[in-house]
Amino acid sequence: MSAPQAIVPRWEWRTFGRWLELPPGSQTLAPGPVRESDEVYVLSPGGASVKYRDDAVDVKELVQVNAAGLEQWRPTLKASLPLSAEDAGRLVDALGVAPPLDRRSYGPDELGELLRAAEGIDAVRVHKKRRHFEGEGCLVELTTVRVGDAVADTIAVESEDQARVATLVERLGFALQPNVSMPRGLAQLAGLGGPRDAVIDVGTNSVKFHVAERLPDGTWRAIVDRSEVTRLGEGLDESGALRPEPMRRTLEAIAGMADEARRRGAESITAVGTAGMRKAANAAELVELVRDRTGVEIEVISGEEESRLAYLAVKTGVGLADGTIVVFDTGGGSSQFTFGRGEHVDERFSLDVGAVRFAERFRLDGPVTEDVLADAGRAICADLARLDGRPRPDVLVALGGVVTNLAAVRHALATYDPDVVQGTTLERDEVDRQIELYRTRTADERRQVVGLQPGRAEVILAGALIVRTTMQKLGCASLVVSDRGLRHGVLLERFGEAPATA
Repeated sequence: MSAPQAIVPRWEWRTFGRWLELPPGSQTLAPGPVRESDEVYVLSPGGASVKYRDDAVDVKELVQVNAAGLEQWRPTLKASLPLSAEDAGRLVDALGVAPPLDRRSYGPDELGELLRAAEGIDAVRVHKKRRHFEGEGCLVELTTVRVGDAVADTIAVESEDQARVATLVERLGFALQPNVSMPRGLAQLAGLGGPRDAVIDVGTNSVKFHVAERLPDGTWRAIVDRSEVTRLGEGLDESGALRPEPMRRTLEAIAGMADEARRRGAESITAVGTAGMRKAANAAELVELVRDRTGVEIEVISGEEESRLAYLAVKTGVGLADGTIVVFDTGGGSSQFTFGRGEHVDERFSLDVGAVRFAERFRLDGPVTEDVLADAGRAICADLARLDGRPRPDVLVALGGVVTNLAAVRHALATYDPDVVQGTTLERDEVDRQIELYRTRTADERRQVVGLQPGRAEVILAGALIVRTTMQKLGCASLVVSDRGLRHGVLLERFGEAPATA
């Protein structure tokens, strides 16, 4: 059984490298003992620090990450093997897995069997040679770690006082080095993971969030991919400015995402703003609020840049056929169009045609008559006049929250599954069916539709009309849905090695 101990969370900074040494400014640190050990680290997507050493189990969980990137870790389990069923449950909870617990106790063999039954778990054998130092209210550890034939050095600074950690890290000259936790550093050393980066897409209707890890083979593995409806553009079409309450909702969403990105080990966070922020006279106010609260700088990108990045996301997600292709991304404040053939882009542009604007203008957030629907359709048709007279493409690909929700409803997905949505063929008849479904229902009644994200209930009818009108103008009876969007394009552009689109 685990012994009762005072739980003292500690702030930690750590970096990995080769031939690391403490710099000359460390002479004031008092050297401690040198120790060597063989340990087994259990790695999981959740990022908890779980290790075995001398038949003892040590579990620490990440509590929070401050704006400077320092991590606060709390010990949650220190116990000897065999573990009780209760302690084994605490261990797997920390790892974020749920294998069946059907034993009264777990020795090394039983625990190994339990973890092998869980998905996404890797056990890494690590040899450590640790040199300890102490001073200025901090513990400093310089460790050489070996995983198989791979060797690296790591320096850690920790204390209960985050200010002391930050001050000592800066004085030692490491302030510009990324903070990489022991589990993440070992995963990279073992070839099980790579650097992580985050993208936040601040849209007119929703904020989308993506954290991905670059694997050794150059591909990306999604760690987090979600969105939060904040209705930033609420009232924007009428006033020309962002209102306080939508800005507050959006700020809270971005702050939560930035904090999660740091907890997940993202080395950088890129945020982009789209149509709503392009249009708002006071967009700089939101940029400043987010910067002050999170340290993240929102870059407001042009409509043309937005369409280019969306095309890049489609290229690496759905893939591009040899024939003519149109990619369109419809959001809350605008729609982006890219016309091309395979890898080559012929034209791209952005139009101020978004679901929020038309939902507010024609009160499409609840039941409407067929006449009102027809009026809204004619207004959308007029604003999409730039599509008139164009030849029918061989492939029409659509992305964005509206079309992925239409696909999720078509599949009746009670829980959103990007792998099911990705590549879905959406027929115009299905879009027509859903338009009628939403036309006759209140927002609350729409929220009962299986597959529809509750926060999109007010704007889904307007969005579906934009999708249908685009299909009609381009003469397409169907389209292909891409779950990959702007955030994926930004990730590839800023951090990947995908070739740039013309």
